Amino acid sequence: MTENILESFRQWLIEDGRAIATIDSYMNDIRKFNDYLVEKDCDPEVLLSRFYFTSYMKHLEVEGMAVSTRNKKVNSLKVYNDYLFKSRFVDDIFISIKRDKVKIAHGSEGEVSVLTDAQVEQFLFHLEKETQRNKLIGYLLLYTGIRVTELVDIKICDVDQLTSHLTVRGKGGKIREIPLRKDVLEAIQVYMRGERGNSKFPKSPFLLVSQRAEKMHRDAVRRLLEITGKQLGFHIHPHMLRHTFCTRLIRNGVEISTVSKLAGHAGINMTVKYYINTSKEEKQNAVDLL
Repeated sequence: MTENILESFRQWLIEDGRAIATIDSYMNDIRKFNDYLVEKDCDPEVLLSRFYFTSYMKHLEVEGMAVSTRNKKVNSLKVYNDYLFKSRFVDDIFISIKRDKVKIAHGSEGEVSVLTDAQVEQFLFHLEKETQRNKLIGYLLLYTGIRVTELVDIKICDVDQLTSHLTVRGKGGKIREIPLRKDVLEAIQVYMRGERGNSKFPKSPFLLVSQRAEKMHRDAVRRLLEITGKQLGFHIHPHMLRHTFCTRLIRNGVEISTVSKLAGHAGINMTVKYYINTSKEEKQNAVDLL
């Protein structure tokens, strides 16, 4: 029943004229919400309620999810709630953007969740036990700071092995070049000679392929990191690795303008907003020294 409703929801979004990327984002958020309900052994006949919603948002807060990400999920669930109500699957609108979005005072500094140096080390040791493709995914996210949508869109021709550069097509079709570390380039070469060449889709133009498709889906990357995080004992998601990339650059004295260009931000102000401030962990460590 749930899958049929989700497919109807997708069709409703398409007919409403939503962008494909937006639809994929909504669908991913709703699936995560449904997974939470299954984990809590909730009544499958109750698709959404005020209690389910508030419990889920509290769960995300406890998990340490960034405010901006939680607010994005509020928006997705509100749209889902509207659809369920109009389709008479629920009898009320349980979610209000004005009431339920987490408020951030104007001018407040941005804070990001990043991996500590110890967690980065754990993550890298874990990658040594992973498949060639999964190791490459971890390396690319951690050492280039690309978005998960940019990751799965990488084509083989985007990798210039002669100059060790990666061409990335970002938001709005903007193109940027990111230098590749030697170990990242080697991971690409090993994957291309091994698992990639022996895959079901050796002629695919995309760098990352799956067992079922010639292009890996971003949800598969998220699931991979989610599973990895559970194994290591701390939360990991693609954007956290992006935050970690930018934060580590700034810690090492890289100019903010360079970080902005590598991250593909629309402007330097966005980089300043999120990365000029120290992380939550750094602030806690600073206070603990008193």
